[in-house]
Amino acid sequence: MSHSYSQNIIHLVFSTKGRAKLINEALQPKLWAYIVGICKNEGVFVHAAGGTDDHLHCMIQLPATLSLAQAINAIKSNSSRWMRQSSRLFVWQEGYAAFSVSASLLPTVSRYIENQKAHHRKMSFAEEFRALLKKHGVEYDTRFVLG
Repeated sequence: MSHSYSQNIIHLVFSTKGRAKLINEALQPKLWAYIVGICKNEGVFVHAAGGTDDHLHCMIQLPATLSLAQAINAIKSNSSRWMRQSSRLFVWQEGYAAFSVSASLLPTVSRYIENQKAHHRKMSFAEEFRALLKKHGVEYDTRFVLG
C-alpha cells in the first residue's frame, strides 16, 4: 500500500487450552523462536516473545496490510501444528487478549515479557490476565474470562 503509514504495536497474550502446562522450559526458546519466524513470514515484526509453560506474551508490530485477527490466526495455527509434529498433544485457547502499546513503552513491555518466569513466581497467569484487562480498561465477564 503506497502512502499508507501505521504504527500498530500490540501486546498479545494467550494461553494453552485449559491453561495446561504443555510448554516445558527446554522447549520454550524453540517455540518462541518458531513464533518469531511465523511472524516474519507474515510481515509482522516481533519486539519481544516469551512466556511460561502455559501461556505466551508477544509484542508485535503489524503491517498496514494485515489485521490483528489474521496475524493471531497465523501464529496460533502454525505454532500448534509445529508443536503437534513433535508428537505432543497441543492446543492453544480459543481467545486472546491484545493491548495497544505506545512506542515510548516498548522497553518497559519488552522487559515485562522477557521476565515472565520471575513474574510468575509472584502471580498466577489468571491473576496476571485479570490485572492486564483491568489495567487496560477492558470489561469482562468473570464467568468467561479464562474460558
